[in-house]
Amino acid sequence: MTWDLLLTDCRAATMSDSGQPYGAIEDAAISLRGGKIAWIGRRGDLPAGEARETVRLGGRWVSPGLIDCHTHLVYGGDRAAEFELRLKGTSYEEIAKAGGGIASTVTATRSAGIDELAASASRRLNELASEGVTTIEIKSGYGLDLENERKQLAAARRLGEIHPVAVRTTCLAAHALPPEFAGDSDGYITRVCDEILPALAREKLADAVDAFCEKIAFSPAQTRRVFETARRLGLPVKLHAEQLSDQGGAQLASEFGALSCDHLEYASETGIAAMAKSGTVAVLLPGAFYALRETKLPPIDGFRKAGVPIAVSTDHNPGTSPTLSLLLMLSMATTFFRLTPEEALLGATRHAAKALGLQATHGQLRAGMAADLAVWSIERPAELSYWFGGNPNAGIVQNGSWVKRCM
Repeated sequence: MTWDLLLTDCRAATMSDSGQPYGAIEDAAISLRGGKIAWIGRRGDLPAGEARETVRLGGRWVSPGLIDCHTHLVYGGDRAAEFELRLKGTSYEEIAKAGGGIASTVTATRSAGIDELAASASRRLNELASEGVTTIEIKSGYGLDLENERKQLAAARRLGEIHPVAVRTTCLAAHALPPEFAGDSDGYITRVCDEILPALAREKLADAVDAFCEKIAFSPAQTRRVFETARRLGLPVKLHAEQLSDQGGAQLASEFGALSCDHLEYASETGIAAMAKSGTVAVLLPGAFYALRETKLPPIDGFRKAGVPIAVSTDHNPGTSPTLSLLLMLSMATTFFRLTPEEALLGATRHAAKALGLQATHGQLRAGMAADLAVWSIERPAELSYWFGGNPNAGIVQNGSWVKRCM
């Protein structure tokens, strides 16, 4: 038996459901072949074989590569001025109604070319990837017409070609009302369903469809139209749900077998039960909770009791979560939302993979899974949530090849 790479003298946080905290394997060995994990287990049980390269990791921990399952990474400009307004007491809703918020980023994104969008997003992706992120979801939603939604998603696809990071794209055309449809939200949703989504599906630029179901965005009825279109096009759905109020979005999304519902501060017991039944992942976004100075906590105990998988993501965007650190989000998820460190790491690995429909190939260290690994200079996995402001990542393997080699 021949392997491409053999890692030994390490400890593995497999994040599998083995009954051990973190699915941990002490004194582990991990062999990789053809971009997949060929074998993982205790070093003493390693089958006979030869490796083209063997690396001793000096007792470091190895986890699945981190997965950032909810981002808006591609956009023009920034919203630092609105950051100042919020600090002076202006609410997110007030900014949005005054033409700021998402609308201001739409203007900047429409005026930027694809090269400019890809270049600025590339710098942000470098920061996230340096912490062990090997898979990322990138939404559109700042174009709000076919030409500019296409431009955003094409820029996101380009990032997956030039970076050693797997990119999943999501069309979020139903994010906000564009200025040319002021006062006609039904008309815009018709444009999304009849023109934008079919074109992007034909061009294979979108892996999923998302919508913002909220009082300042689109109604449940309008969201249903978007989801019905996505179903006809064979695209899975996700939903920005229950961030500012309970609109019944979690129930609606679950009816369509949504991959995830995200934010969820105002999720009801009925919504939680619907998500549990459909297997929909609850994606928590502590960066937005922090930036907006929210006080309404997501119903974490309700998710736990119902068995709803919980993911954690950056929600990177220029207005309400301009963070460049998924590790910081793990820390915030434990501090603000009282997740355990193990729950937080599951939220950026196994459960994040499920939120993207990638649970069969990503998010765990198991034979046959993608060989996307992160190596950490830590003594225990809880340190990934415990420390904030530093980066303990010591190495990254993507598709079985070193991206950041351990020294």
